[in-house]
Amino acid sequence: MNIVSFGSGTNSTAMIIGMYQNNIPIDLILFADTGGEQPHTYAFIETFNRWLVEHGLPEITIVQYYNKYGDRMTLEQECINSGTLPSTAYGFKRCSLKHKIGTQDKYCNNHPPCKAVWASGQRVHKYVGYDVGETRRIQHAAPRDVMDKKYEKHYPLYEWSWTREDCIRVIEQAGLPRPGKSSCFFCPNMKKLEIQALREDHPDLFQRAVELEHRSAANNRSVKGLGRNWSWESYRQQFLQEKSLEAAQITLDELFPDSPGGCLCGAPCGCYDG
Repeated sequence: MNIVSFGSGTNSTAMIIGMYQNNIPIDLILFADTGGEQPHTYAFIETFNRWLVEHGLPEITIVQYYNKYGDRMTLEQECINSGTLPSTAYGFKRCSLKHKIGTQDKYCNNHPPCKAVWASGQRVHKYVGYDVGETRRIQHAAPRDVMDKKYEKHYPLYEWSWTREDCIRVIEQAGLPRPGKSSCFFCPNMKKLEIQALREDHPDLFQRAVELEHRSAANNRSVKGLGRNWSWESYRQQFLQEKSLEAAQITLDELFPDSPGGCLCGAPCGCYDG
């Protein structure tokens, strides 16, 4: 029983393509949806599903978190209910274990083929997309992998010595678009350029992220916002102020259109005895 932990990013996409090329069977592809993925991630899943079907592979199975009452609970909703931010904003290395790993484990625990493998005393084979540049992550996981009685982990990208660039090349050669970064739209690990792109392309999602900061403000004693020591709201205000200054700035050429370089003396020296 071979299952793939799919994150809808570059590495896991390239890994599936590579497994297909190397005739490694795939029985199940799991994607854990936190409910807060960015639009390009959901769009890519639809595109990749078509490629999978065309190549005789199983479509992506999307798993989600449900609370003890059987209600769908997104990571965003959980943050709102608890008045907190995602755990990585507070310095934790992993975010949403409950919504990512937990949902996949729960699905497998109730999946008949997986249960049959475990009943026979064997382990389910799980494929993870760590590339050759992620040696430390693999080494860190090694002790847990050895002790895991349910799953035998495989890292084919590492075994094939594939770099990030190799993964991109393989995806492009397969005729697929690049997946884009897979993360929640309120991910504390987003870079400022990514935050700005979100604000420009999806202002509604950006505003929802800022609302999480507002709702959690009373409980955020150790951090200022999603940026840990700065908030997305403060970054937006800084950006708007800079844009406002740029728009209001009057150049010397505009003040003195008849003087090259903006100088009364007619020289581009910038002097002005005013």
